[in-house]
Amino acid sequence: MADVIENPVLHIRFDGRSLDILLADLDVGALSADREVKQAVAAYLDVAVDKFRHYVVDRHNTGNLTIRPEAVFG
Repeated sequence: MADVIENPVLHIRFDGRSLDILLADLDVGALSADREVKQAVAAYLDVAVDKFRHYVVDRHNTGNLTIRPEAVFG
């Protein structure tokens, strides 16, 4: 099991950019609800939260988060 890191980040690829944003800058943490994380990211990027309706929040054992589009199979 990986150690929890001191300054966890949220990783997102959105609108052609790949970003790592400190969770502290978003005022969220690994235990925040998906809705809260998406709202914080939308505010940080100055876009409508609806842009993330088809995204999921992955939580890593390091404390980092990843927001990514839902996987579609079939």
